[in-house]
Amino acid sequence: MTASPETLRLECVPLTPSPPPLVPGRPDREWMDAFAARHPYRCLPLSMANTTGWEILCPFGFTATWDGGLGTEAITFQPDEGAEYFDHFAASHFSHGIVTFHVGWMFRTPPGWALKASGPPNQPKHGISALDGLIETDWLPYPFTMNWAFTAPGTVRFEKGEVFCFITPVEHMRLERFEPVRLTLDQDPVLAGQYEAWKTVRTDFNSRIAGGDPDAIRQAWQRFYFRGEYPDIAQVDVRPADHVNKRRLMPLRDAAPPAPAGETAPINFKTWSAQAAARATED
Repeated sequence: MTASPETLRLECVPLTPSPPPLVPGRPDREWMDAFAARHPYRCLPLSMANTTGWEILCPFGFTATWDGGLGTEAITFQPDEGAEYFDHFAASHFSHGIVTFHVGWMFRTPPGWALKASGPPNQPKHGISALDGLIETDWLPYPFTMNWAFTAPGTVRFEKGEVFCFITPVEHMRLERFEPVRLTLDQDPVLAGQYEAWKTVRTDFNSRIAGGDPDAIRQAWQRFYFRGEYPDIAQVDVRPADHVNKRRLMPLRDAAPPAPAGETAPINFKTWSAQAAARATED
C-alpha cells in the first residue's frame, strides 16, 4: 500500500477582523465559458493552472482611475457604498500608475517553500495588469502587498468577490538545481518513437477533421494528454503514474487550539526560522 503524501501546512494569519476571503482556485473562466461547447476547457494546461493555488478575493467593489501622471495622486479610487476601511485595502503607494493591495493576511510556509503572488491565471483584465512576486514566506514575519500596473490611462473596476491575488507555493530553494541541457531526439530513441507516433496520429486526425470525416468530427478532439495516455498503440496500457487532470485544493480551516499545559507545544516561530535557515544552507 502506497503511503499517503506528507501534508504541508500553509499557515494563514489574519491581520484584520475581517480579512479578504481566501478560497481554493476555481477552474471556471467567463471567457472560456463563452466558447461553443466550452472548448477551452479541453486544454488541460489551462484548467490545471486555474486551480493551482488559492484566490484572495475583493471584499467589496471599487473603481480606480489613472490620469497618466507619475505621482501617487494620479490614481483616484471610488469604493462602493459600504466599503469599510478602504484605505487599508487598496491605495496608490508606488506611484507610476500602480495600484497596491493589502492582502490582509500573513502567510508562513514550510522551510524552503515560498509563495508566488500573481493575478488569477488565464484571466486577462483590460487596462491593468497584475505584477508577479515571489515571497520567502518560510521566514518573513510580516505581510506582502499585491500590485497591479495600469497599462494606459483610464478607469478599471474590481468587483466584490473578484480575485485580486492568486498565491501558489513554490519550492524555490530547489529551482537552482535545475540545469537546462540540450539533446537531440537521436539521443533518446524512446522519446523519439513516442513523438513520431503522436505526430502521425495528430496529422491523420487533423486531416480527417478538415476532410469532414464524421467519426473525427464526432470525436471533436484527441484526449491523449487529458487522459494521461501515450499515442503509440504499443503503449496503450502504459500510463504516467503521476498524471493529474483535476485539482481541488484544501479550503481554509481554523487551526487546532493550543495544546494544554504539560503537552508538547506547537513549534514557535524562532525555531521555525532556524529550521528554514538550516534548510537553506543544506540546499
